[in-house]
Amino acid sequence: MENKDDRHPSSPSATPRQGKAQRQKQIKKDGEVNKMEKSKNRPRILVIHGPNLNMLGKREADIYGKSTLNEINADLIKRGEKAGLFVEAFQSNHEGAIVEKIQQAVEKYSGLIINPAALTHTSIAIRDALLLLDIPIIELHISNIYKREPFRHKSMISDVATAIITGFGAYGYAMALDAIAGIIHP
Repeated sequence: MENKDDRHPSSPSATPRQGKAQRQKQIKKDGEVNKMEKSKNRPRILVIHGPNLNMLGKREADIYGKSTLNEINADLIKRGEKAGLFVEAFQSNHEGAIVEKIQQAVEKYSGLIINPAALTHTSIAIRDALLLLDIPIIELHISNIYKREPFRHKSMISDVATAIITGFGAYGYAMALDAIAGIIHP
């Protein structure tokens, strides 16, 4: 014979105390599932941050501003939700990890914002990986690379990007997200 206290908490015959606690857990779980389901239905945007961008807010504030990468990402996620987009951010100091993330993006995302940082000027591997994608690609730079040292004037990926945003500081990320939203939701 079944003991009344051994019944599954979510069953209708659970004790009121067990049932309430279990129902609260289930509501929270269902809310998370519903949030996940909603994110599956929204276009996914990948934001890739290259080397040293994890140090934003700590390095060369006169060039890169005071915003941290976490603040930039949080703003992008919030703006994405308002625009009906699911934003995922990724940062690596390693070229190979960035190439692998781009490869994983094939048929998974509706748009890409990429700030390859110093790899902008040297990485043929990132350029070649971007050629795999058939989605809008926004190349982004916090500083105006054309007002800096001559070696920063050449981008290896500009010719495969849909557009380039440079010199607007951290606000450039918001501009890039708005641009992608406009391209995929004309």
